[in-house]
Amino acid sequence: MNDIASGTTRSPDRGLAIQHANDTITRSDVATLPSRIGNDTQTVPSTKRIMTQQQVINEPFAVRWKRRSVTIPTMLLGTAAVVFAAPVVAPMLFVADIARARWKLPMLRLYAFAAQYAVNDSIEILLAPWYWILARFGTTLRSSASIRRHERVQRWSVAILARRAEQLLGIRVELDDIGAVALLPTPAIVLCRHVNVIDASLPSLLYQQRDRRVRDVIMAELLADPGFDLFYGRLGSIFIPRDNGPEARHAVTALGASLDANSVAVIFPEGRLFRPELLERAKAKLAERDPARIDGIAQLRHVLPPRPGGVNALLDALPSADVVVIAHFGLDPYPDFKSLIRNVPAGITVNATAWRIARRDIPNDPAARMRWLDATWQSVDDWIDLQGVR
Repeated sequence: MNDIASGTTRSPDRGLAIQHANDTITRSDVATLPSRIGNDTQTVPSTKRIMTQQQVINEPFAVRWKRRSVTIPTMLLGTAAVVFAAPVVAPMLFVADIARARWKLPMLRLYAFAAQYAVNDSIEILLAPWYWILARFGTTLRSSASIRRHERVQRWSVAILARRAEQLLGIRVELDDIGAVALLPTPAIVLCRHVNVIDASLPSLLYQQRDRRVRDVIMAELLADPGFDLFYGRLGSIFIPRDNGPEARHAVTALGASLDANSVAVIFPEGRLFRPELLERAKAKLAERDPARIDGIAQLRHVLPPRPGGVNALLDALPSADVVVIAHFGLDPYPDFKSLIRNVPAGITVNATAWRIARRDIPNDPAARMRWLDATWQSVDDWIDLQGVR
């Protein structure tokens, strides 16, 4: 899959506490960026059927359940081990932290967060078959009642893990006033920066706070998490293998066509986590394959060049929907989860903003749309640079 961009989440909806900040960045800095590509809003009054059956490209039934026959028991047994061993393991970790003069108890904090995560995942696993039975043995998973049941569990999981992330890991999000205004109305196509696995949860957290449904484009590798596997496909997210471009585009189109007035489609146009070495490699590849784009992406420093396939599929499927761009900084010093773990409690504030691009300002011509997408992503890069990220 060469040009379908997607999130790389376990948690499109798990793990960060969000606070609304009063302009954590200056309004003058942010306001100049969206004006380059349009920041008007319009309402899209369409309501469409919600796609709730799991969408995994080219995955036979036997393959799916072969995977689940491993991942489900592993998670349930792992959760039981973590919980029942806690009275022994927790004091040992406390002593180990104190012995190393780690007064903030990072190992104990990580154990507690991992236990909460495993419990949440196991609850999803145990509820999934009952919800399937309640949906008349899977025949009414598309119904509003079934969707509400799954969403209640999803939102409960988000809320409790968000609290634990702030309490135990020291991670919170602050959204500025400009971004708070830009997120609504819906439906909308949401494009988000991707620098760490943690930020994959950001769009879902922001929109669920506003009582909106989130439909994610997710890499199929994340199906290894059984709670994620069993719940999120039922709620309309799609799982995209890396090597299936045409069928992946078709699935993304179907996701976009399924949105209702209270939903957003979320995609990460970079298609993978940002790394400086990947940026240089991507620029070199584009110089060979698509030299016309070089001028548009030559100045990028903090984001990878956007991949157009998934974005174009959503734009074509939702011809009236605005685009919301979410940019953030704060996770840049932690390019992977291991580096984050080493700094627990991290005391990280993920500062976020967003801006809205009216659909009338987005070109339909393929070449012009590619220039628009590159300019949009350059605006994300410029905003990050204004925050002093180097």
